[in-house]
Amino acid sequence: MSKVYVFTGYGGPETQQLIEGPVPTPGPGELAIEVRAAGVNPADWKIREGQLGRHWSLPAPMGREAAGVVTEVGDGVEDFAVGDEVLGLVAPGQGGMAEHTLLRASTTVAKPEEISFADAATIPVAAATAYDATHQIELKPGQTLLLLGAGGGVGLMATQIGRVHEFTVIGVASATKRELVESTGATFIESGPGVADRVRQVSADGPDLIVDLVGGDALRAVADLVPDRTRIISAADPDTAAELGGLALARTDEAMAKITEVIQYGLVDPHVDAQFALDQADQAIAAVETGHAAGKIIVVP
Repeated sequence: MSKVYVFTGYGGPETQQLIEGPVPTPGPGELAIEVRAAGVNPADWKIREGQLGRHWSLPAPMGREAAGVVTEVGDGVEDFAVGDEVLGLVAPGQGGMAEHTLLRASTTVAKPEEISFADAATIPVAAATAYDATHQIELKPGQTLLLLGAGGGVGLMATQIGRVHEFTVIGVASATKRELVESTGATFIESGPGVADRVRQVSADGPDLIVDLVGGDALRAVADLVPDRTRIISAADPDTAAELGGLALARTDEAMAKITEVIQYGLVDPHVDAQFALDQADQAIAAVETGHAAGKIIVVP
């Protein structure tokens, strides 16, 4: 038997619980892993609330990204073997917050020994999102990237990618995350009323690109700062981005492998802020849902 964290109905955190079930068996193109760490993301609670549709079979396992050790390979899997250390996206119907889960071989990469399981668990969703968001529209060294939500897990990695590419990065976040944002080399701007004026004080000509990880009114408040609204990319709120003339984040197949290499060489630190045991997964999800997490939150079985 294997423990897995699930939600039993669409709604609030009261629908979440830890249950036991059979150890999952990999189907064609899948890998079974013993989970060593799982990343927690806003999508986890948004799926639970039904914001991303209500097509999940209940009880629905939670967690979209995980790192662990391969215990079994399904038919047609040639690039991985039992005992390999890997990171990847969970297979449909599976969850990362579990003792055992299944990954899709096509969205799994080998975990370099230089990367801990804790850091590896942040790569498939969060780090790959940061990579895609900072590469969808290419900037040149010296150009300005305005990043909304710079203090969260994706945001902190995106600011560091910006530094690697020698962009001028302006990071918008809450006051409590100032020191962390500034530690990446970004210029910190406090979020909230008056944010556009504060950005203008440090970037008179406006940013060359806005990457949004917050959405809604926070995005609307800064949209006029960019001279060309097609240079707005939102990973959090594609509807508002489209309404403003911007773009939704476009995910790419190569992002996971590329950002794994960047992290392997120490150019980007995932900033794992806190680790929770599997039976404390409710606290991990709450930390992300409230927006108080500074960096990434992971669950460790």
